[in-house]
Amino acid sequence: MGYMHVLSLFCMQIILLLVVVAETTAKVPAIIVFGDSSVDAGNNNAISTLLKSNFKPYGRDFEGGLPTGRFCNGRIPPDFISEAFGLKPAIPAYLDPLYSISDFATGVCFASAGTGYDNATSNVLNVIPLWKELEYYKDYQNKLRAYVGDRKANEIFSEALYLMSLGTNDFLENYYTIPTRRSQFTVRQYEDFLVGLARNFITELYHLGGRKISLSGVPPMGCLPLERTTNIMGHHDCLQEYNDVAMEFNGKLECLASQLKRELPGLRLLYTRTAYDTFDQIIRTPAAYGKLYSAFTNAS
Repeated sequence: MGYMHVLSLFCMQIILLLVVVAETTAKVPAIIVFGDSSVDAGNNNAISTLLKSNFKPYGRDFEGGLPTGRFCNGRIPPDFISEAFGLKPAIPAYLDPLYSISDFATGVCFASAGTGYDNATSNVLNVIPLWKELEYYKDYQNKLRAYVGDRKANEIFSEALYLMSLGTNDFLENYYTIPTRRSQFTVRQYEDFLVGLARNFITELYHLGGRKISLSGVPPMGCLPLERTTNIMGHHDCLQEYNDVAMEFNGKLECLASQLKRELPGLRLLYTRTAYDTFDQIIRTPAAYGKLYSAFTNAS
């Protein structure tokens, strides 16, 4: 992932930050993160995969100036969300051996770059599938209960803010790259398949105690740097087909959020629909948002 890809995702997620903080006025004791590279704090450092960001220039603006495994030059959106709620300024990765349950009590990241809702997506680059992220969360629950006691732990589980940010890899790394899913599903059928997986995940998270969940949709996928770079016949413009799929999929996620709030008592599930539109505006009218820098160049 290039710097501009990360910057684009960062802009999108900062919008999420503003919406989440505005909508969640109650005390939040912990931030718990599931997803892909947009929110991975370094879990891929601990697994056997080529998809890592533990080298420079990643981390150049992070405290200490060293790469952490975040796919960013500095902090990532969950870090800012954590700080906005008065918690620590950086959420640690669950698989980072430098941290323990005392560090995870107020925030923990289970995300893995390259993953998706579909298990087949995580197989592409041998990263952590979403079901395994949830297994790590269950392990975390056991450790937290042993650390703070059942009553306090259950309070943290119910009052914590859960962030979910994934889905892009399912389309770009899997469906449009590997022929298997395309032979099984039309793109609309695949969207429905992913929405069903999202439903199952959120429902299981609810039954594990989660009540405050932020669900992020996918960005304008056809405008990501790699897609524009490889769109030679289209003069490196955005791929409208991918953007149309993103909008359609996001609409289905939004419907899912509404359905689950009706079905699961006490669930506060926030779907943010502004991320796509605002990111699209940034891409189409970049001058309105300040200075842009090419990949891996220093700002002057």
